Amino acid sequence: MSAMQTPFPTRPFGRTDMAITRVGFGAWAIGGPDWAVGWGAQDDSASVAAIRHAVSRGINWIDTAAVYGLGHSEEVVAAALKDIPLSERPYVFTKAGLVWDEADRTALPKRVGKAESIKREVEASLKRLQVERIDLYQMHWPAQDGSPIEEYWQAFLDLKREGKVRAVGLSNHSVEQLERAEALGHVDTLQPPFSAIRRDAGAAEIAWCHAHGTGVIVYSPMQSGLLTGRFTAERAAQLPADDWRSRNAEYQGENLARNLKLADALKPIAARHNSSVAAVAVAWTLAWPGVTGAIVGARSPDQVDGWLDAATLELTADDLSEIAKAIETTGAGTGPIRLAA
Repeated sequence: MSAMQTPFPTRPFGRTDMAITRVGFGAWAIGGPDWAVGWGAQDDSASVAAIRHAVSRGINWIDTAAVYGLGHSEEVVAAALKDIPLSERPYVFTKAGLVWDEADRTALPKRVGKAESIKREVEASLKRLQVERIDLYQMHWPAQDGSPIEEYWQAFLDLKREGKVRAVGLSNHSVEQLERAEALGHVDTLQPPFSAIRRDAGAAEIAWCHAHGTGVIVYSPMQSGLLTGRFTAERAAQLPADDWRSRNAEYQGENLARNLKLADALKPIAARHNSSVAAVAVAWTLAWPGVTGAIVGARSPDQVDGWLDAATLELTADDLSEIAKAIETTGAGTGPIRLAA
């Protein structure tokens, strides 16, 4: 499938034949409730509307995973794309390696890297997504079943050679793991967590990718809502028990206070650009050398409009210095504060 036309600027995605918009639609939250890392109940029709709105505005890629909603997110993505002509569809990226137990949906999925398991998973994802080929297939987390990275990475390279997937990547992997995979065959892409709060990938993995022609799409660039400018301590206290954020340290106590102060510090920058705090937070990640694109979630068309500016927003050197100072002053998060030269 050739790329859909988009009014937004695009960037080459590593050495793949894809050029992607600076932001993509993240489909984690739309997976719905009743699994270990869900975001609570979701309205599927609103999720479908959000995806269609993002695509109609020009976002040319969607990132999902088999495990999101234990297959449900992929099905929602398929429903959203079903009536869109093939030539106007976005790229679809998904992930493998997290295997769940249908009999106990709330148990944490197992991290499985066996080649046979990966091959079963890709067939299931192709079926749920209703596509003939997945544009980017990623190993979600390093395996914990005793499978070495060489086993599952070879399985991914084989799927690419067979034409079942267009490109292959890793998510949540370290530089040492990237090196081991690269020795077998090129790592097309990496997906690390990265935001002005969670900056650790900026110290090593992103620089490695920059040096090796590996595309980078970062996840949680707004730190799962904390850097939207709309999040409050009251909202954090009211998160339902089936929303994973209610159990996360960044949403509690002093961490929460520091994070919300950082979000407040982005407001004058957003005002100067006639934009939103959310778009500034995303644009900060996109200004980091080596980052190709950022994955941004939405559960309604309105939420898409809240961050769409990030597709074109270019922060100035003064903006970036101001953000670095705010990170330093608030003490929010961990990782390098200033951009690598």
